[in-house]
Formats: sequence, C-alpha cells, structure tokens
Amino acid sequence: MTSTSAAAAARATVHGYPRQGPNRELKKAIEGYWRGRVGADALRATAAGLRRDNWRQLAEAGVHEVPTGDFSYYDHVLDTSVMVGAVPDRHRAAVADDALDGYFAMARGTQEVAPLEMTKWFDTNYHYLVPELGPDTVFAPDSAKQVAELTEALGLGLTARPVLVGPVTYLLLAKPAPGVAAGFDPLTLLDRLLPVYAEVLADLRAAGANWVQLDEPALVQDRSPAVLNATARAYRDLGALVDRPQLLVASYFDRLGEALPVLAKAPVEGLALDFTGAAAGNLGELAAVGGLPGKRLVAGVVDGRNVWINDFEKSLATVGTLLGLAERVDVSTSCSLLHVPLDAAAERDIDPQIARWLAFARQKTAEVVTLARGLGQGTGAIAAELAANRADLASRTHSALTHDPAVRARAAAVTDADGRRSQPYAERTAAQRAHLGLPLLPTTTIGSFPQTAELRTARADLRAGRIGTAGYEERIAAEIREVLAFQEKAGLDVLVHGEPERNDMVQYFAEQLTGYLATRHGWVQSYGTRYVRPPVLAGDISRPEPMTVRWTTYAQSLTDRPVKGMLTGPVTMLAWSFVRDDQPLSDTARQVALALRDEVNDLEAAGTSVIQVDEPALRETLPLRAAGRAAYLAWATEAFRLTTGGVRPDTQIHTHMCYAEFGDILRAIDDLDADVISLEAARSHMQVAGELATAGYPREVGPGVYDIHSPRVPGADEATALLRKGLEAIPAERLWVNPDCGLKTRGWPEVRAALENLVAAAREVRGSLPGTAS
Repeated sequence: MTSTSAAAAARATVHGYPRQGPNRELKKAIEGYWRGRVGADALRATAAGLRRDNWRQLAEAGVHEVPTGDFSYYDHVLDTSVMVGAVPDRHRAAVADDALDGYFAMARGTQEVAPLEMTKWFDTNYHYLVPELGPDTVFAPDSAKQVAELTEALGLGLTARPVLVGPVTYLLLAKPAPGVAAGFDPLTLLDRLLPVYAEVLADLRAAGANWVQLDEPALVQDRSPAVLNATARAYRDLGALVDRPQLLVASYFDRLGEALPVLAKAPVEGLALDFTGAAAGNLGELAAVGGLPGKRLVAGVVDGRNVWINDFEKSLATVGTLLGLAERVDVSTSCSLLHVPLDAAAERDIDPQIARWLAFARQKTAEVVTLARGLGQGTGAIAAELAANRADLASRTHSALTHDPAVRARAAAVTDADGRRSQPYAERTAAQRAHLGLPLLPTTTIGSFPQTAELRTARADLRAGRIGTAGYEERIAAEIREVLAFQEKAGLDVLVHGEPERNDMVQYFAEQLTGYLATRHGWVQSYGTRYVRPPVLAGDISRPEPMTVRWTTYAQSLTDRPVKGMLTGPVTMLAWSFVRDDQPLSDTARQVALALRDEVNDLEAAGTSVIQVDEPALRETLPLRAAGRAAYLAWATEAFRLTTGGVRPDTQIHTHMCYAEFGDILRAIDDLDADVISLEAARSHMQVAGELATAGYPREVGPGVYDIHSPRVPGADEATALLRKGLEAIPAERLWVNPDCGLKTRGWPEVRAALENLVAAAREVRGSLPGTAS
C-alpha cells in the first residue's frame, strides 16, 4: 500500500478510558456496596451505564474503534487473574461462594484472609494487584467479563476492540505465592498459560471481535534473552491459532528496544507503539528493523499520561514518517487515558488563558481524532485546529507563569554543600538519641489519621461559605487534640498531628506554592476506589509563606512527646502532579526542593525535632530502562538532600516510601542520607528488611507491620511475628515500629484497634530483648 492509501486508511482509537465517571459514580457505588447500602445489581447497573456512556462519548467524538475490557471494579491485572483462573488458594472459597465478594476479598482482604500484594504499575501512580503463582498453579479460562463487555459495545452498533493484559507481561508482573520458593520464576508457566489465552481469544472471536489488543508494557523494560525468546514463542503460538481474532500487541511508557524486532517478526497483525517522551526512540528503531510491512501500526502520538495539549505539527510529522513503515497507520494515545482526568472543560476556576494549555481524556480524544483527520485528509482539513494549536503553544511558552527570574537565579546558585548535613550519620544519631530519649523499637505512624466525613464536610462548608475560617480552624484544632490524646493513651512514642487540614499530601502543598494549579474535578484513579486530584505543575516554584508550621507547633504544644513535622518530598511532588514538560525534570525538582527547604528550616526554628519528608514516589519514577537510572537517581537524591540539608545534627530527618519494589534503589535510599526510613513491608512479609540488610544499609528503618490498604485489623500476634522477622535483618537499636502508610483512608475503629495492637507488639518484643524489661 502506498503512503497515500495508508493515510486514507487512518483511523482514530484509544487504548482505554477513565473508569470513574464524571462525578466518581463508580467509587460511590462500590463503596456503597461494601457498606451494604448498594446492592450487587445496582452496582452492576451503575458500571454498565458508565461503560455505555464512555463508549458513546468516544464514538460521538469520532473514535472509530472503542476499547472494551479495560473497565474494572478495582484493577485490570486482578481482572486478568480472574480471567485465567489464578485465584489464590486462600480466596477460592470466597470466590466460589460469591464471585463479586471474592473479587473484592482478593483486592482488599477480609479480617480472616490477607489480600493480594499491591504495587505500582510501572512508573505511574496507578497500583495493581500482584498475581500470586507457583509451580502448582492451574490456569482455567473465564472470559465472561471480556465477552460481556464486548457484547455490550457491539450491541450499541460500535466497532469494538477488547483489551487484555498480554500473557508475557502478566507473568512478569507476578510473584511466587506465599510458601513457594523465592527462586521460582512465574515465566516458566507460559506454556501452561497460553492455551487459556487461546480459549479466551476464541470466545471473543465467537462473540464478534475482529481485533483483540494484548498489552505487553513489560517488554519496554530491559529484558533477558530468555524473556525475549519466551515472547517470540508466545506470539508464535498465539499467531498460529486458527480460531482467533486479529491480534494487536501494544506497548507503552518507553521504547521497545530489543523486543521490537521480536514483535515485528511475530505472526500478529499489528503493533501499537508509544512515540511520546522516553518512547520517542521507537520511531528510529522501527525504521531500523524495516518497519511493519503488511501490518497495522497504531501510533501513540498523544501523551496519555500528562495533561498538556498536543503539538499537532510535531505529531503530524511523526505519523507522516510512519506512513511508509506499515500497511496501515492509525492514530492513538500513547497508553490508556486511565492516567489523566476526564474533562478539562469542567475546570471553571482555572484562568481561561492557562486552560487553553490543558487536555484531559475528552480533549485528548479530540486531539487523536483531529490528527487522524489531518493524516487521512491532509492538513488543509484541519487548518483552523492547527492555527489554534500554534497560538495555544505560543501562549504557554511566553507566559510569565512559566518563567520567574528570582526562582531561576536561586536554583542556579545552589552548591554541593547545600545538599549535605553538617555531620555524618554516625555522629548525628548519637545527638538525636540523646535529644529525643526514645526507647528501643520506638513506635510511630506515617502521618495521616482518618479523614472523617465530618472533616470532609467542614472543608466543603468552608469552600461554600457555610462556615467561616475561624469555625473551620476550631474544627481542625479539635481533631488534632483528639488525635494527640489517642496517640498518648495508646502509648505511641513519636506522635503526629494527623493532618486533618490536608486534602491530599501533594495538593495541600501545591495550593500554597506558586507555579502550581489545583483542579476541582481532576480525579485520577490511584487504586481501587482511591482517587486523587494531581495538581498541575505549570510554572516556576516558590513558597510565599510557611505551610505546616502553625498546626505542627500547635500539636507539639499539647504533648511532651516529640511530634513529627510532615512534608511531601520534591520527587513525589513531581511524580504525583502533572509536571511541566517544557524543561528538564531535574530543574523543576531543584525549584521544589528549595521551596521545601524553607519549610523544613522554619519547622526546626519553631522547635520541631523530628521532620518527615515523604518520598513514596522515588521508586515509581525510576526510568524503566537501566540506562537512564543513574542520572535520574543523582538529581532525585540531590533534591531530597537539598530539602533537608540545612538542619542541625540533633534534628532527626525521616522519610517514607510505600508500595514499590525497593530492591532497585537501595543505594539511592542510602544516598538520601535520611536518619530514619519507614517502608511498606506487611503485604510483602518483611522482604524489604532483608534487602536493606543485605545491602548493608546503616541507618534506622521502620518496615511496616500494619497493612493500611486493607480493612482488616492485624492482631498483636501478627504484628509481633512481623516485628520478630524484621529483627532477623535489622538490629533492635535501628528498628522502628509503624504501619505501612498513612491512615487517611481507614476508619477510626480499625485504626484504634490496629495501633493498640501495634504498640502491644512493640512492648512484647521490646521486653523480650536482652537487657530490657517489659
């Protein structure tokens, strides 16, 4: 096919769409179901209505092929585990008794049964449920969900493409089930899994699927020859099936690299490639392998992960180059639009000039359609759109918001000494122990306490003008008093004020820093029914006035025990925002670090002796390929040290990380030079404690003994067992006792019980140590 005919065949599509609905209807229905206020049929009806609305919006916007199967009650990887029958033994009875309740039990756990482990989806802030597999795993196909959703879309008269997690990525995301030897490689189950995929594909074909998309994002990471050979075998076998739809293998988040020739040669009908950001290298690599003759290429030229408008001329140049490299070129987003909010038009409070720079899911869909039209009909067909796009891009480039000379001059003047504590850790720790006087195995929490309905109502009342500032602040003060009183009674050693005034650990700070924009409706799924509103980092950053000092010092006035000051670190401020794409991330990180440094210094000057700077996103922002990691970790750890480097030796700096694979960044954790780090460990059974010990980590560590992402309350015996396991790796003088993460999403009854059990466990283990008394 010539380039002209390839252009004429161009169509618009997307990989996936936000699930929650314009007013988070799915979240409300699911949480209502959990509380017994919404029946199963009503929940299913709400979900069906949201799917229908999404597909119709896509079709009406001009999308020619809508995705199905990407919708989920909790997580698409968990859906895949159900599809292939990989239900852990401990959940089988619950699933057999009631499939929906069993599904949620796998996701959240019950009081009797632990949930699946949860971790980050590649380098995003979305969390997936980790499959648990072993040599005895028996797979069995269950295509009911995928077939039903395809049938729904076809019933609306739409062209639909089911989207599934591919078999190789599914196995690469899995871990050995509890009790299985650590050396077990789930990829050895590939030959057992492929027949299950074959049956699902046959079922989808019988239901009317012409194309099925198999997502293989794990292949954009550095992969061994064994993994590449397994990939070749998987798609050789699936491609050889007689009774199957056409197969579109998709990757995103980075370039395919050494996996590209493997997939290009595979007997599948198409590839979907990301051509944005770090994945832009796919263009040259695709040309180097000779393109995709006779195949379909879905070109991801609209960024599905960030909120800035597309550069139409740049994208058209990219797809124009691609026309000669495939039989058919379609236009798409780089990945699922799950990672961006639904509709920028709903943001009425953002300056209209700045709003022109933003594109959420609906706007990105329109961009894809415009580019497909320009590709198929020529640029004359989109002349007006091109002119408006050029004007909007120029408006952003020349805005005073994006360039503050004072901020840039301060960042340029930073020296290496600004990012170093005045004394090494060995000397600091002695000063801190003398100053704080804490026992062995000190107990603390990560920072937040339950955000009750009353707190959310008070915040809404303040915004709506139903209460004044004085009334709102008294409500916050009362909550802090309650939180402090409980912690003292429970026996915690280092206290927190509970963060009742904070709406979100990033948004709260973003609203007080210059250069950030806050949204009203920009909700994005983090996990399950947990949605966040990432702020938009649009310009140069500074801190006009203190942000946390008032409430931290108020809390300290209520107790003789140390109260931690709580801040969100610079890398997490970037990772959990929609960050500007018009300058290097390292430059933006330095600006944020300097703003936070001012806050740290003010907290210390106000008498705060323990300051926690959370960096849960340090691991998730790690480049997917090893070649880019050293440079990233250098500026990321520098930003943390710049934030914390100005305090006295006897001020104890904590940091916190959660729900990530920490083994890849152990040296970087050391380079942070924090005095204490708390880490998620409950679901992963203290794995990180052993990893830190093996790496020779010399500082204090708090591996979590309470999984706060589950409603179950761990007993004191369970916390004790985890704590003793932690002591096998970390000596008592360097071990802290704490939950995995903040308590914001939990209810007070479970928090009280769990923390009382945590303190009891610490006291029991402390009393059993040589030279101590219970």
